[in-house]
Amino acid sequence: MGTTHLKWWLFGAAVFLVSVPVFIQAPLVRLFPWFSLLLTLGWLGCSLSLLSRASTRLWGDLLLGFSGTWLAGSIYWGWLRWEPYWHLPVEAIALPVALYCLWRQWGKVGSWFYLGSLLGTAITDLYFYLVGLIPHWRQLMQVDPSLALPIFQRAIVQMQTPWGIGLALILGMMLAMMGLAPLRSRHLHHWTFGGAVLSTILVDGLFWLAASRA
Repeated sequence: MGTTHLKWWLFGAAVFLVSVPVFIQAPLVRLFPWFSLLLTLGWLGCSLSLLSRASTRLWGDLLLGFSGTWLAGSIYWGWLRWEPYWHLPVEAIALPVALYCLWRQWGKVGSWFYLGSLLGTAITDLYFYLVGLIPHWRQLMQVDPSLALPIFQRAIVQMQTPWGIGLALILGMMLAMMGLAPLRSRHLHHWTFGGAVLSTILVDGLFWLAASRA
């Protein structure tokens, strides 16, 4: 596979792996938190298996970074989801490992994927903090899903204020610039970072659209 094609494959895989925890892991972990947590070992095992072969090493590297995001998501959404201020610290649980790997010049694809995913999470959480959506977050995590619609509607009203819309545009443009800039690089790990960051815009946009139509 040529380098150009490989870049796009890694970019697409990064987008997919950021979307999976949002649309699959979040509902799974609410019902079966321990099962989701144990799946981390499965992802880690697959990663180590792929890393052991030269032909699949890149994909094992990427899956290793994904294992870190899956672990963090399992812990937070399984046991701490009602406390928004714990979200980012828990998502950063594998940050020391990623930074150590980069310091050792090893596992760049997975580490940069993890950092891109973490950056997207941080920007999204920043929006929640600045727009004042934290109380709605807590309520959504504590009520039965059948009673969530009024909470969604109140949150949307707050998001559709000039401040909410303006901030969404500013942070969205920041994410777009940080996600597109790495795509000018020839390094594969930069493309996984760009894919992880840009997928945040996609996921947040889909949530905004779904909530607006609720």
